[in-house]
Amino acid sequence: MLLEFKNVTGITKGFNLTDISFQIPAGYLVGLAGKNGSGKTTLLHYIADGKKQYTGSIRFQGEELHNSHTKFLNQIAFVADEAPFFKQYSGRQNAKLLAPFYPEWDWDIFFRASEEVDLFSGSKQKLDIPLANLSRGEYLRFQMVIAMAHCTKLYLLDEVTGGMDPVFCREFFRLLSGILMGGDASVLMVTHIVEELKERADYVGILEGGRLKSFGEAFDAVLV
Repeated sequence: MLLEFKNVTGITKGFNLTDISFQIPAGYLVGLAGKNGSGKTTLLHYIADGKKQYTGSIRFQGEELHNSHTKFLNQIAFVADEAPFFKQYSGRQNAKLLAPFYPEWDWDIFFRASEEVDLFSGSKQKLDIPLANLSRGEYLRFQMVIAMAHCTKLYLLDEVTGGMDPVFCREFFRLLSGILMGGDASVLMVTHIVEELKERADYVGILEGGRLKSFGEAFDAVLV
């Protein structure tokens, strides 16, 4: 099992997550849906931030994540509007700064993925533009390229599809499908756009008030 939550409970800035339990096998797209304030982003930060305090267990590839966060840092990617990069530098410069921190970094994947998402093609060399000057969609694409380049096993996507036009949304999910085809990586995305999960995700969970109201295969999900 790639990721397992078992009875996870915690309080972050006065917000509660209560008794969260679910599993994510490798090779699947899993969505968590809920209204703003339901606990979606908080849950992702429990995975991505080793300093978060909680009770219960979060296991990644069979090991307790809280005790091995540094070990697994290169295998988990957090993709969001507020994800921290060096925005005054270009995408290429960011990659050069970050690559030494990832033991499995692959420059061939980086450039191939950059071309695939149209960040490095012909005269449109958006890799050489400061990240602060990229559009929201381009910034999200850049984050996905970085994640692919360091051979991520778990992609955490925080409300990434909000505001996407239909064409870009289809392209983005096509990119995710390509990532999942290898069978060793999974995507956990949270969104308040619940309709897309039933169409795109393999498993869907419903969060409400910090509690996981349901979790199961997408076609069985009752969306709020």
